[in-house]
Amino acid sequence: MSEISDLGALAVETARDAETFSAGVREIAAGAAPETAIPLLMLLLSQLQMSGARLGAVQDVVPTERFEADPGPETDLDALRTSLANLFEGIDDYTDLIDPVTSVELARGAISDDLTDIVQALEHGLVHYRAGRTVEALWWWQFSYLSEWGVRAAASLRALLTILRHLRLDVDDEAAAEAEFDALHP
Repeated sequence: MSEISDLGALAVETARDAETFSAGVREIAAGAAPETAIPLLMLLLSQLQMSGARLGAVQDVVPTERFEADPGPETDLDALRTSLANLFEGIDDYTDLIDPVTSVELARGAISDDLTDIVQALEHGLVHYRAGRTVEALWWWQFSYLSEWGVRAAASLRALLTILRHLRLDVDDEAAAEAEFDALHP
């Protein structure tokens, strides 16, 4: 398979994954199923990380032009950010390492900010893709994955997993003893 057709297949897959992620986050933010928001977001982020890993695995995509074609105005995502912040009220913020390889400096993160920023980066690439600028879209998705959304997706996934772990495993000693007794004495 030629490099151009390989990139075309990668663009199709990445566009599909970007659309799935963006639509899924928007649906969750709209309150469609708040009781399953955390595990669904974990699935969406995990699938998106696979898409990003494919982008990271290929040689750098370089557009033919040395400037980015104007994709038009950015979508206003303040409502999405606010909806996600409301959904995660009380559990939205987390602490993260700025760069776990070169520093131990901590920073504040927020799941709502991360998800919104990821949607914005993916949709920016989708505008190029839908306009027929496939290489430009791939360049944008690859650059933004390596520079920002890949890290934000990993941090959010870890934060969501930690929240789910606490929700499912943090029980008081009496409840744990009763469950253990019930399991051992059917």
